[in-house]
Amino acid sequence: MKIEVWSDVMCPLCYIGKTNLETALEQFEHKAEVEIVYRPFQLFPYAPSNTGKNYYEWTAEIHGGGITADYVKEGNKSVIRMGHDIGLTYNLDTLIPSNTTDALRVAIYAQEQDRAGEWMAQVYKAYFTESLDIGDYDTLARLAGESGLDSKEVLNMLNGDKYKDTVRKERQNGSKIGISGTPFYILNDKYALSGVRSSNAFLEVLEQVWREEHPLQMLDSVSQDDSESGLCGDGTCKV
Repeated sequence: MKIEVWSDVMCPLCYIGKTNLETALEQFEHKAEVEIVYRPFQLFPYAPSNTGKNYYEWTAEIHGGGITADYVKEGNKSVIRMGHDIGLTYNLDTLIPSNTTDALRVAIYAQEQDRAGEWMAQVYKAYFTESLDIGDYDTLARLAGESGLDSKEVLNMLNGDKYKDTVRKERQNGSKIGISGTPFYILNDKYALSGVRSSNAFLEVLEQVWREEHPLQMLDSVSQDDSESGLCGDGTCKV
């Protein structure tokens, strides 16, 4: 089973979704046969960095439409509670708002190195819990090293333009298939799921998709000795 996870580093619900999906996978009988592919869907490609504004002011500004900082703060209280319930800490008061292009560039590189899961966990924690500046190249390189990537190679990559076009194209590709927000999940290029889900809900989805993709195949056409055939049901047995 392949699961594509479309997400952005700045999305607090994506952090919760990642954690709940991994919890579900730990309980999934066929975990070893599941491939997770992280796909970047940048929510606000033109969001500014280093504005000096706090998270609430910055978020209200990039959303526009008359949204206020107080509205953003109130709306995130439920997210903070949801995260707390599964062991995540959101320190939004001290978070350093940043454009996520460079963090997503590293995510693409990490996917190529089969370390995307580790990278996303590291950068989510850095952004939402540790209040680190994920727009700073040295910080990203250090976090990359801590997630099992080559920090020097990541720093060299960041100092160039590699993957910038990929980040933009991935967003375009996501929009073409109907994605407008994150998190968004596509299973086996066939089943779609939008929004955060509990670990139990994820497990139900995994089991349902597995059953539908691996139906039992009856072997009635296989020849056998009639004396060895038979079926019991409805209180009777027939041979």
